Amino acid sequence: MVDLIPPEVRSRLRGLRLSSRRAAGQSGIGAHASRSRGSGLEFAQYRAYEPGDELRQIDWKLYARSDRFFVREAERESPLALWILIDASASMAQVDGARDGGRPGWSRLDAAKSLAACLAELALREGDRFGWIVLRDDGVRLAIPGNGLRQRDRLLVELSALTAGGGFPAADRLAPLWERIGARDLVVVLSDLFDDACVGLIERLAAARREVLAVQLLTVEERDFPFAGGHRFVDPETGVELLGDGPAMRADFVARFAAARAALAARLAASGIGFAAHVLDEAIDAPLRILFGAREAAAR
Repeated sequence: MVDLIPPEVRSRLRGLRLSSRRAAGQSGIGAHASRSRGSGLEFAQYRAYEPGDELRQIDWKLYARSDRFFVREAERESPLALWILIDASASMAQVDGARDGGRPGWSRLDAAKSLAACLAELALREGDRFGWIVLRDDGVRLAIPGNGLRQRDRLLVELSALTAGGGFPAADRLAPLWERIGARDLVVVLSDLFDDACVGLIERLAAARREVLAVQLLTVEERDFPFAGGHRFVDPETGVELLGDGPAMRADFVARFAAARAALAARLAASGIGFAAHVLDEAIDAPLRILFGAREAAAR
């Protein structure tokens, strides 16, 4: 099995920790090892029931008196539950053709696989549970969060066989996400974020009080548009074609693409979603250092 984490990246991961604002008791950004509200033994408070809460935490006597669902919370050390959402639609198969041969055939999906493996290593090191969801239009494949080496190996086997194809799943296929992702879980989305249905999904997750971080995966061509001469550009999901002269199109494309990236970043920020972009010629851990390194710095 191919090692998805280069040695130098594995070394740099030691300086990062998964962190969640909500797991830190909603008192600001910090590492999830801080004390938080949970289902431990020392009673802390009641709060309203939220989708994803465990039924055993509901105070049924209080429900009988009030006809409303309340959850008992207690102080505890709360391990994080991490969900890794991997977009496996056809556009994720796009390779980085502008590289100088250092990594031929490296695709968005390859980068997503490496990032997923890195996230699993971070969770494994902290003793956190992690699960994953693969999103394709032919269905949603889901593994509920677990911990330990066996869970990590299950993920690596899944990633080794994963291919991209089709479009993004229709809304009626996404029901397992709402059934499984808990109200205080951390969700990291790995996608090119070109499909508005994908962006809409993570906005809805954030609106439902799930903490969401998004990594947008881009090719060098999308950043630099290095094409010379005439080219035919094809959308891998719709098959729509565009013919044009590379140099004549470059300035307009670069400006419009930069504007689209800025608009996406603003849209996600408005929903409280952490965001980092990753271009395929950059170090694979760069977006993780943006998302989690900043949180670690803020916590100190």
